[in-house]
Amino acid sequence: MDARPAPDDPPAAADAQRRRWLARGLGAGAGLLLAPLAPAAAAARATRSSLARTRSGRIAGTVEDAVHVFRGVPYGADTAPRRFMPALPEPAWHGVRAADAYGPAAPQAGGDGPGSEDCLYLNVWTPGLRDGARRPVLVYLHGGAYSTGSGSDALYDGGQLCRRGDVVVVTVNHRLNAFGYLFLHEFGGPELAQSGNVGQLDLVQALQWVREHAGEFGGDPGNVTVFGQSGGGAKIATLMAMPAARGLFHRAWTMSGQQVTAAGPRAASGRARIFLDALGLRDDAVARLRGLPAQALVEALAVRDPSTAEDTALYLGPVVDAQVLPRHPFWPDAPPQSARIPMVIGNTRDETRAFLGHDPRNFALDWAALPQRLQAQQYVDIDPATVVAEYRRLYPHYTPSEVFFAATTAGRSWRGAVEELQARARQGAPTWAYQLDWYTRGGDGERLRAFHTLDIPLVFGTTGRPGARSGDGADARSVAAAMGDALIAFARHGDPGHAGLPRWEPYSLPRRQTMLFDRPCRLADDPRGGERRLYAQAPFVQRGTL
Repeated sequence: MDARPAPDDPPAAADAQRRRWLARGLGAGAGLLLAPLAPAAAAARATRSSLARTRSGRIAGTVEDAVHVFRGVPYGADTAPRRFMPALPEPAWHGVRAADAYGPAAPQAGGDGPGSEDCLYLNVWTPGLRDGARRPVLVYLHGGAYSTGSGSDALYDGGQLCRRGDVVVVTVNHRLNAFGYLFLHEFGGPELAQSGNVGQLDLVQALQWVREHAGEFGGDPGNVTVFGQSGGGAKIATLMAMPAARGLFHRAWTMSGQQVTAAGPRAASGRARIFLDALGLRDDAVARLRGLPAQALVEALAVRDPSTAEDTALYLGPVVDAQVLPRHPFWPDAPPQSARIPMVIGNTRDETRAFLGHDPRNFALDWAALPQRLQAQQYVDIDPATVVAEYRRLYPHYTPSEVFFAATTAGRSWRGAVEELQARARQGAPTWAYQLDWYTRGGDGERLRAFHTLDIPLVFGTTGRPGARSGDGADARSVAAAMGDALIAFARHGDPGHAGLPRWEPYSLPRRQTMLFDRPCRLADDPRGGERRLYAQAPFVQRGTL
């Protein structure tokens, strides 16, 4: 992307784009949340330019309702010339570079595709520039496993958090799927020894950029909080065990995203071989792979993963490569390098309704059909009949479909959260747990309940945005205030407690204190303890490890 002069009056196209964004509304708020602006007023307030200086040149963003916004700021060079290798810094430019539009996502299928290998861009929202305020900096890592997504989703807009908490918010794009996590050391030699983790190294590079530029954007380089949902939380857990990330962040908040174990070199090389075979590459495979169009690599990702858990596309994630990631993130214990970093680990009560709740068969199960359906989806090798019997004992009022969704949630992502919480508690590290119980009553909310991703608009305060399936009613805004203020308190003080919550005690053994975000919020000891004990009968191995 070439630098281009930023005029005093933005071009009509850019102004129209900002009008569309702001016309969507920022959501009326409870407590510290703000009411939406009228579209015309919002657009008028977004026409001012805002200038900042980075290590590579000056950038021009916009001012949107008293928040300086810079979109599409490069933190690294185009990765295409160095495919599967660590990225280089972004090249310098002359003049003023426009930073009023999001940069491209990594190559991928789906709504954020097709993307580009020139994808190392971040976005910044801040209440002030160069004012010495030393605000907490919150860096959000997007979900989508390690395969899809970007930091440009409307629900990740940082303006509400800035206005609510006087903080700086950053969102990041980085390499994904084969471009960020295809382990080619066995096929390409020493220069590709880090190929299985270059997506993680992109995040390290982004955090280095944040540390270098925090003061320019009114932030404190010594107070950086990383937070992320789903794959974003898993990336954070992985960063906590990466020597290169040491000292680059000071607090961690994960939402339905864990990384207990990672792929070893044998498993990662095996998946790389499957990928190469899908492309028909054998002789001189890596050289030819590096010359293929990006879209060809994206299409090859549809090949079936060797996991027996389910019939899905190829899984690629971080690799214990003895270099970038020298150990499993949270096995056999919590990473010692992160023991002093305060951490919040959260999940939603009904995670798998997001993935399995769109199949009407799962809402019409009977007791005879349940065990076979559960066998394919619980991801843990425990006799389904044993699981069903225990759930009927624990929750005699549950229907077969309610048992199905509860058991698949407990056997999948929630299990990883428990493992991480226990490891941190044994380490004596400052850790807090939450579970989102609240969901929108009526309509689709009753079917999906507290599903995976529901906490995103609540934490960001973007409940009024299109795509926010929380709705924007009074209850949603109340829970959003409770969760958003907890994140802000955590970023500012290293403790998520605040006046709008009951006392939030750190997680400890054997009590397992957990904040239940609901109407009203409450602290509970070992919620779902019976389910936890049931699934503790089998070892936990994260998908992609084998």
